[in-house]
Amino acid sequence: MVPDEALYERARGGDLAAFDVLYARYERRVFGFVQRLVQDRAEAEELFHDTFLNILEAPRASFDTATFAAWLFRIARNLALNRLRSKSRGAHAATRVAAIEDSPPTPEQRLVEEERAFALSHAVQRLPEGLADVFHLRSSGLSYLEIADVLSVPVGTVKSRMNSLVQHLKGAMP
Repeated sequence: MVPDEALYERARGGDLAAFDVLYARYERRVFGFVQRLVQDRAEAEELFHDTFLNILEAPRASFDTATFAAWLFRIARNLALNRLRSKSRGAHAATRVAAIEDSPPTPEQRLVEEERAFALSHAVQRLPEGLADVFHLRSSGLSYLEIADVLSVPVGTVKSRMNSLVQHLKGAMP
């Protein structure tokens, strides 16, 4: 498998196939992340596409200290936050929890999962900004190191925020 950073370099050089591979690798994760932040599908689609346009239009990135994934999510996050600020929307995004099971859930299981998702959504909305950022980035599949790169904080800070996040959510969940 070709590393993301090498694909990025090839895409910057005009290799559309390399761009397509990067797009396919990150489409679901980045789109889901942005959608959780802005809570609007149409806006999320626009921001998602803007993110990928930015990787081609932005000054060439160096990945000496950060990964391509961290850089990509930082671009997506900044675009989404700028959009939220420009629309004067200060509310944090809620997230949906989808239970993936082998067999269809019973009505009782569905109800329990919906109640848990609702409770989690409200708990996430009430999180302080630093904790909400960690929640959204981690739920998008980023590692602690990548989250640290995106937020420009030490890994220890991410771990501390993750611990605080867990404690906040434990206290907020029924």
